[in-house]
Amino acid sequence: MTQEQVDGNGAASSGDRPEGSRQSGSGRTEGNGATRTFEAPHRLKKETFRTHLAGLTLLSFWRTSSWILGHLPAGPVYRVGGWFAVIGYAASPTRRRWLRANFGHVLGVSPDSREAGRMARAAYRNYARYIMELMRLPWFKQEQVDQLLEVRSLDRFVEVYHESKGLVLVAAHLGNNEAAAAGFAKHGLEINVVGDDSSYRELYELFERQRTSWGVKMISWRNLRGVYGALRRHEGLVLLVDWGYRADGIPVKMFGAWTTLPAGPALLAAKHGSAIVPFSINRQPDGTFRAASDEPIHVASNSPADLAIATQQIATALERHISPAPEQWYIFKPIWPESADEVAQLEARNRAAMANDAKGAAPNAASAGPTPTARATTRRLADAGAEGDPAQPVEP
Repeated sequence: MTQEQVDGNGAASSGDRPEGSRQSGSGRTEGNGATRTFEAPHRLKKETFRTHLAGLTLLSFWRTSSWILGHLPAGPVYRVGGWFAVIGYAASPTRRRWLRANFGHVLGVSPDSREAGRMARAAYRNYARYIMELMRLPWFKQEQVDQLLEVRSLDRFVEVYHESKGLVLVAAHLGNNEAAAAGFAKHGLEINVVGDDSSYRELYELFERQRTSWGVKMISWRNLRGVYGALRRHEGLVLLVDWGYRADGIPVKMFGAWTTLPAGPALLAAKHGSAIVPFSINRQPDGTFRAASDEPIHVASNSPADLAIATQQIATALERHISPAPEQWYIFKPIWPESADEVAQLEARNRAAMANDAKGAAPNAASAGPTPTARATTRRLADAGAEGDPAQPVEP
């Protein structure tokens, strides 16, 4: 539920699919061998009585489950959640295959190996624990919330926050990003999360109220003025960037293989002179969380080369944050393309960008403004980092 995000999990709209392809029900592309472009299955183009009723039912289920789990001891709750996770893993062959393929890249082993399977099952259990933690969080006393995050790990981050013209905070689905809210609020930082309010609005509003109580503001993915305003006010803007492989993203190498990451973070940073700061919130053995952040990434211009360099730095940072505890990385979409042709195209596009000779770029790309692809990306907040699921920040 909390995995399906705006347009995809960073997914493109139907007009962005590779020409000549048809999506299959299994999640692969038919017709040209390309990896599927993802769309958030619960994004609603039009609300009807049935969808409104579904939203109210989901909200009622969430509230009831939250109350029950919030008043039970943590140990039994997480153990039972782990059992349900194992059942979910066994009952989801497509997600299982995607997870094993992702962890094959991370571990440098075959997706069919025991190591990849063991890590995929552990990721499912950690995702279940995240959901349990999210449900229990509203019932914590303030002192319990304050103790969730080891705030000393935020010291350098706070320095960068006050020195910068706004921060584009990029992260992966790792650990529990909700726990960051407690630490941010304790430091008095102004943090904004871009969210998708077009599906299950009732649940979105519940999470909006919860985050507001921690001092974290929500911005609708359609509210470009709000996104730009947050950076103009020199505040923080949270974007999750690991929403699944998209052919129209910026080519990067991650864990030794070519894939793409969304252009949104680099474009926003270039437009506003903001710094990009990759961060992560990892669960510790005692159930608390520790924050880690990298040194700021500065984007000199919106030229293809500068965007490629900044986005590669983001990918390298994601590697560093995922590697110490890969079992805490819960992303249920393929991150790398499966086709050798796609890999070759990504490498060629990266070479062209680094040569400042990307297709569609003007001779002086820094002064000519974004390429048509970048301009479309800026307009479509799914590419600038919007959250498709009410419970989590979204992909750029």
